[in-house]
Amino acid sequence: LHDRVLAAVVPTKAKYRDGNEHDDADETHESGRAAAARRETRMIGVMSPHLIIAPVLLPVLTAALMLALGEQRRETLAGLNVGSCLVGLALSILLAWSVHHGAAPASPGQTPGSIGTLGIYLPANWPTPFGIVLVLDRLSSAMLLLTSVMATAALIFAVARWDRIGVHFHPLFQIQLMGLNGAFLTGDLFNLFVFFEVLLAASYGLLLHGPGRQRVGAGLHYIAINLVASSFFLVGAAMLYGVTGTLNMADLAVRIPEVAAQDQAMLHAGVAILGMAFLTKAAVWPMGFWLVPAYSAAGAPVAALFSIMTKVGIYAILRLWSLGFSGEEGTLRWGADWLVAGGLATVAFGLLGLLQARQLGRVTGFGVMVTSGTLLAAIGFNQPTVTGGALYYLLSSTMAAGAMFLLIELIDRNRLLESEFPNPDDADPVPFFLDEIEPPRDTNLDERQEALTGRVIPASTAFLGFSFLACTLLLTGTPPLSGFIGKFMMLSGLLSTEEAGSALQEPVSTAAWVMLALVIVAGFAALVALSRTGIRMFWTPRDRPAAQLKVLECLPIGLLLTLCLLISFRAEPLARYLQAAASELKDPHGYVQAVQGVRPLPPPSVTRRILRQGIPLLKDDGEDTP
Repeated sequence: LHDRVLAAVVPTKAKYRDGNEHDDADETHESGRAAAARRETRMIGVMSPHLIIAPVLLPVLTAALMLALGEQRRETLAGLNVGSCLVGLALSILLAWSVHHGAAPASPGQTPGSIGTLGIYLPANWPTPFGIVLVLDRLSSAMLLLTSVMATAALIFAVARWDRIGVHFHPLFQIQLMGLNGAFLTGDLFNLFVFFEVLLAASYGLLLHGPGRQRVGAGLHYIAINLVASSFFLVGAAMLYGVTGTLNMADLAVRIPEVAAQDQAMLHAGVAILGMAFLTKAAVWPMGFWLVPAYSAAGAPVAALFSIMTKVGIYAILRLWSLGFSGEEGTLRWGADWLVAGGLATVAFGLLGLLQARQLGRVTGFGVMVTSGTLLAAIGFNQPTVTGGALYYLLSSTMAAGAMFLLIELIDRNRLLESEFPNPDDADPVPFFLDEIEPPRDTNLDERQEALTGRVIPASTAFLGFSFLACTLLLTGTPPLSGFIGKFMMLSGLLSTEEAGSALQEPVSTAAWVMLALVIVAGFAALVALSRTGIRMFWTPRDRPAAQLKVLECLPIGLLLTLCLLISFRAEPLARYLQAAASELKDPHGYVQAVQGVRPLPPPSVTRRILRQGIPLLKDDGEDTP
């Protein structure tokens, strides 16, 4: 119905800001395979273009319902939270699948050339750049899916026992999901600020969820730092608006190159202040000193969900920088060297932190910092192959860090219970005459010449040990798992001397060699730190009771590790998808034209008149509308 209405009231030709006329009838010819895939997935477009806003509406409506029910119905709140997260996970899978198959939910007013690969939604039905716009592409759909996976895993772990130690855990959890999903979907800088504040406000309550002086101190520190960063965000956005007259990201990509020379200094100052806000949230040295205390003090499910928080800052930098400052045709080149330098400095600082840390939570926190620095440096090189590898590494490292944060609570709990269970062998010694019997010659003996036969490792202890080993291999980038594949993709693209689409060979820069060395050394440092911690926790000779674990606590850890294994052995399809996302970032013209070309729906009065009179009776400039 919307298509019929638009065909009747909107001219067939639209002139975009690039000055070119695009005829709706002149659609690009598609291959037979793409056309077949679009026909097969046409049902997604039939469902509704409102699917794009569903990841934002679902958590906020769930949180409102939870607040109305009150804190007394804990089991009902937990059920609502889990159900909402599962529905959100299904929505994220559907949206990512639709974008991958060229059938993204599209607004009726979208330009024909962007339908399929981009989904654009106007919540208030105002034309761009004046109204709010949500944009779904390969990058945002991948981040939505990652957020849903991490949220579902963290929540399943929390409902086992952790959500009952404080109040309002479930509403805060859903509000943070709303902020995360909105930040990945919005195409407007001011609404990005709004979603940032929503997710940060929820994260303040989640970080302080539970007792402990260390948690309260780290939480207050985290709140103070992020309030300062939010102030930088607001000031930088205001300066950028004063220079360009817009906050729409696609419109910024058009207006930034047109800024007059006398306003360039103000533009750079505004972008620098805005970048400080994003870099603080991405935990770049020296502004990332809040990360390790906050993540190590947070509860296990909160820390697991927080593992994606630094990626929000990285996403914002990647999105805005690729649109306006990457140096591609039609954009300015500014800030790339600062991104590379800041990323490498963060990797170096995190490397030193890994070597000095002793607590497993702090080791994992420094590992997250190393990951942030690696991703920022890779973005600064502005090469699609490197960016694609960085996106793959982002997915793998986030899930591995989340699994490790969940695992830390189980390991620490098991160590705290050791002193409460005495060794039963101390009270019932072996009879003296059995000590004199020598074991057979083919018996395996330990260092005390005692037989090893009959020693059974409890299933819970084996689960903790193998899970810790898998997390260690993933976080250190050891082959053949996905952490190594992501690093290999980044470094191989970094050292490639041939530029895509060009026969010229460029020499490998000094910064590329420095990044290669730092990434390798940081991997070895993480391996040393985690191996040292693992020996102390698992291999120290002591008689300890079997760990007391619940199925709901083991399930999310197994889920995250299984997904990491899956993307390790099925790396090619995911790598192709992320390389396509990196290519879209390299050439943002399609994104810009699609957002600028979207048209709002006609008002209800026009729709009713069309339905009442019929489309053929409409007149346009005295002629029948075709």
